[in-house]
Amino acid sequence: MDPQTTLFQQHRSRLFGLAYRMLGTPSDAEDVLHDAWLRWHAQDIAALDDPEAWLVTVTTRLSLDRLRRAKTERAHYPGPWLPEPLIADAEQPEAQMERAESLTLTFLLLLERLSAEERAAFLLREVFDYSHAETAAMLDISEDACRQRVHRAKQRLREDRPRQAMPNIDTQRRLLERFMQALQQPDMPTLRALFAEDAMSVSDGGGLARATLHPLHGAERLARLYMQIALQQQRYGGVRHEIRQLNGTPALFGWHGDTLISTSWIDDDGERITAVHALRHPGKLARLAAVTKSTPPASLH
Repeated sequence: MDPQTTLFQQHRSRLFGLAYRMLGTPSDAEDVLHDAWLRWHAQDIAALDDPEAWLVTVTTRLSLDRLRRAKTERAHYPGPWLPEPLIADAEQPEAQMERAESLTLTFLLLLERLSAEERAAFLLREVFDYSHAETAAMLDISEDACRQRVHRAKQRLREDRPRQAMPNIDTQRRLLERFMQALQQPDMPTLRALFAEDAMSVSDGGGLARATLHPLHGAERLARLYMQIALQQQRYGGVRHEIRQLNGTPALFGWHGDTLISTSWIDDDGERITAVHALRHPGKLARLAAVTKSTPPASLH
């Protein structure tokens, strides 16, 4: 590779990690990197004092533009929108970038509560460890404005953070195994006991697959919902379940034949499930399944 391409590749994982955390969708992150590469390719790198800062700045600003458009589109999305996981075999370089806890799907969903500007400032400062001065320069704002954005973002994330701020992988796997067994052998008391009293279920069907259009709350309602889903799956020839790892935490995959029909991940309080996030959007699942079919389940140990 020529020196310009080599330099871009050296920073690619960090740039992808930033764009993915900004946008919550691997394909959008790849599009941002493509646009950043085109601008980089047209740039005289010999004139740059800090090539990495230039690349991060361009990637951030491209991500901001795309995120502002995406937020407008998501306001009209049919039902809840959930982030799209990295492909299942991709505890690849992109999945190992920077701080792993900021890559979980629950954290990406939490970032949706922030404005685009707060999200960018928070990620650059708190996840990628740029100083307030460096972050302010990348965003073309004053250092005081940068500090205010980061402070507001941290305050909002603290207020909305799940009870288990750092998920325990072993606990989540055990709860998912019990959840999987309850779906395979449906039983109301068993399902009911899995959920915290104020548990929530969120489904993303994108208007293309059956999914609840609003979050459901309460252990009783969730138990009835998943009892109904389990019975329907049995009537239609059964669904094969397996636990795999997505974005660093366990997730439950549901297959009907060779078709991936759902992927779910959970939040918990250490004993019971506090939230189920179910991805049912056919397009998102198809991209995930393309690699998942040929990849053995990732070990969580």
